[in-house]
Amino acid sequence: MATIKSINPATNIEIESYELHSDSEVNDILDKCQDEYNAFRKTSFAHRSTLMLRAADILEERKQRYAETMTYEMGKTYSSAIGEVEKCAWVCRYYAEKAEEFLSDEIVETEATKSMICYRPMGVILAVMPWNYPFWQVFRFAAPALMAGNVGILKHASNVPQSALNIEEVFRDAGFPEYAFKTLLIGSKQVNAIIDNPIIKAATLTGSEYAGAAVAARCGEKIKKTVLELGGSDPYIVLEDADLDLAAEQCAKSRLLNTGQSCIGAKRFIVIEEVYDAFLSRFTDKMATAKMGDPMHDVEMGPMARHDLRDEVHQQVLDSLKAGAELHLGGRIPDGDGAYYPATILINVKPGMPAYDDEIFGPVASVIKVKDEAEAIKVANDSSFGLGGCVFTKDIERGERIAKDEIEVGCAFVNQFVKSDPRLPFGGTKISGYGRELSYYGIREFVNIKTLYIK
Repeated sequence: MATIKSINPATNIEIESYELHSDSEVNDILDKCQDEYNAFRKTSFAHRSTLMLRAADILEERKQRYAETMTYEMGKTYSSAIGEVEKCAWVCRYYAEKAEEFLSDEIVETEATKSMICYRPMGVILAVMPWNYPFWQVFRFAAPALMAGNVGILKHASNVPQSALNIEEVFRDAGFPEYAFKTLLIGSKQVNAIIDNPIIKAATLTGSEYAGAAVAARCGEKIKKTVLELGGSDPYIVLEDADLDLAAEQCAKSRLLNTGQSCIGAKRFIVIEEVYDAFLSRFTDKMATAKMGDPMHDVEMGPMARHDLRDEVHQQVLDSLKAGAELHLGGRIPDGDGAYYPATILINVKPGMPAYDDEIFGPVASVIKVKDEAEAIKVANDSSFGLGGCVFTKDIERGERIAKDEIEVGCAFVNQFVKSDPRLPFGGTKISGYGRELSYYGIREFVNIKTLYIK
């Protein structure tokens, strides 16, 4: 029987292995989820809200256990894992309180006796989720989907099966029906057959652009909706009038968030030449003094999630150096068994290098010198990605103008590193994906927006 393994990336020691669900088991689960949907969709918002609020309570009651699972399973620092569980509780409460408002009928004045827009659930929704935020990525889909009356099916990343089962446990223990949310322990090769099953009405994926393209293509063949949140190479522009201490602090914090394994982590730092040296000095200090070590201890960086991912990042660094970039900090794999990689800064980064063109999913910063605002905007947009971006300036009107009208991203911030918030829509443009999660936009992605006309 095929298995998937949970391996601690800090020690390279196997924690647990799990047997994969067979194709027949998957089909049985899907059938039961469809039966559950037929009943669950008719429940009231008040009923679902009670269950979702209980899910939030469970997350907070068990946050230490769930945080330990994430830390041991994919190397996330324990302190950040605690924060992740708490954020999941927040999104559960947010949709428990807001779903009925977001999906209430809207009367539209027409020639009809009555005409309105109604929002009704779609059915069983497949979520293909990544390992980097093993709880948050799932809950930001599941909370609105379930509150809308849908049923969720989770295909999680193969290196975080314990997290996947813990999430199923949260909903089950909160009182949701057993088949309102189910985890499938399956390999990626089984995903197409699940998409092909007529029970699945839509799919959402967070991950690489390659995985997103594959799922979207298969769903397209079957005329099924998708929402994709994919990779990013977020530009952070530091203008000549920026608060350099603030910029260095926020830039380092964003680049080292989750040991650099964040789609919305800062990747490219585009700095006006007038303040380039002063910023680089401050930024280097922040990156160089970040503590790396056992993620259960008080550190800013743990190991990367897997050794192959660490090695891939290192190869991108080497390829960039070979193409002419300069190593300013880090860039060497430390001794030991863990999948550790140091905070790294590359300078003299140019087009044609992985550090310029590609997403580096690890703690590697590309610092790029430009002559003025116009060139900074041009370099920021010189990317196939468009997830997040940031502008640092003391002139708030200038920052707002650039963030609002010039940077080609889905999430633009000024003087603050990019992060998601249940109250605001989240998603990207270009190859960073399409559709939105969170806010009222997120809950309306997987509903039937129905026109009702009565004469």
